[in-house]
Amino acid sequence: MHIDRPVLAWALYDWANSVFAVVVLTTFFPLFFREYWAQGISSAHTTFYLGTANASASLFIVVAAPFLGAVADQGGFKKRLLLFFASSGAATTAAFFLVPPGEWFIAVSLFIVSTISWMSANVFYDALLLDIASETQLDRVSAFGFALGYLGSGLMFAGCIWLTLNPQSVGLAGADEAVRITFLITAAWWACFTLPLMFFVHEKRRRQKVAVSGAALSGYHQLIDTFHDIRQLKPVLLFLAAYWLYIDGVDTIIRMAVDYGKAIGFDSKGLIKAVLITQFVAFPSALFFGWLGQRIGTRKAILIGIVAYALMTVWASRMAQSWEFYALAAGIGLFQGGIQSLSRSYYARIIPADKAAEFFGFYNMLGKFAAIIGPMMVGTVGVLSGDARLGMLSLLLLFFAGGILLALQARFEERR
Repeated sequence: MHIDRPVLAWALYDWANSVFAVVVLTTFFPLFFREYWAQGISSAHTTFYLGTANASASLFIVVAAPFLGAVADQGGFKKRLLLFFASSGAATTAAFFLVPPGEWFIAVSLFIVSTISWMSANVFYDALLLDIASETQLDRVSAFGFALGYLGSGLMFAGCIWLTLNPQSVGLAGADEAVRITFLITAAWWACFTLPLMFFVHEKRRRQKVAVSGAALSGYHQLIDTFHDIRQLKPVLLFLAAYWLYIDGVDTIIRMAVDYGKAIGFDSKGLIKAVLITQFVAFPSALFFGWLGQRIGTRKAILIGIVAYALMTVWASRMAQSWEFYALAAGIGLFQGGIQSLSRSYYARIIPADKAAEFFGFYNMLGKFAAIIGPMMVGTVGVLSGDARLGMLSLLLLFFAGGILLALQARFEERR
């Protein structure tokens, strides 16, 4: 695969924003929220608040993403909207530094805004894939972006871990101050590595340029048309339904794994090390899945990832020793980047190119709508049963149903 400047600049945004995913979403916010901002709150209710915060942010994407995508396509605003939401996300991430201990509501509010910004920016980032890659390059370029994201976030995360374990060596008062500093560093990293995309990625103009107000009106009408288009495009409709289900399990595991590990008794340092293992294993495996998708077919490679996640969910519900958490972290890393990158490239291949942002709005909408169900499922089942393991095990249903729908989608795709 030839990596030209626009492809590299586009992929570097994954390097930029993936740090938020691992430092804030996956690791330090759940840990810090439980131990610093939610002091005195029960474990079950802390998990419930965290799940509700994730669900609230996802609800915004459910409502807004298709409309934002339609507006972006109508007015050629994909890049500008990406930069707006990336700036908003970096600013609110930096603001975590200012939240004092015990102020869980302020922390949750900032978390919701920063997560909304991160997810919204990704709607337009995904859509720009069709502006910088040909159809034959989609699998590998998509995988290259995810691979860079895992490598960059892994390196950054390793630095953050060192900082929190050795705060005195850089003149900090303790681990709490070090964690707060990691939020500032994450924000700066996100903003800095967004700059190459701003300067070197240019979206293709497929329509006459219109003003924002005109684009909003046209986008509304186009959104209605797209609902009808998706109903007619059976392969797209079935894939979106399958994706809605299986990516729920993936996203919920990513977001809730650390809190789940903490709830069943694992120590914070071990959990952080496990997340680091996931990042570095995911880097080469994402590249491998890009090759595998071209070798055996993108859909088959995605199904392999779904089956693997289902098996790991069963294992996670039964694990009792720390080595099992590390082994599961490595297993998740093997398939996480692959299932994400190939889902994106497969979807890009089956949608109309001139409606990329709009269709990716639906793609992100359904993915995040599932993320409303998943975290709430884990949190609610855990509260009702008193057992976090049962909450995690419930995700198995989503992998099973998503895999069946994806297999059925093959029949409609073959008829096209």
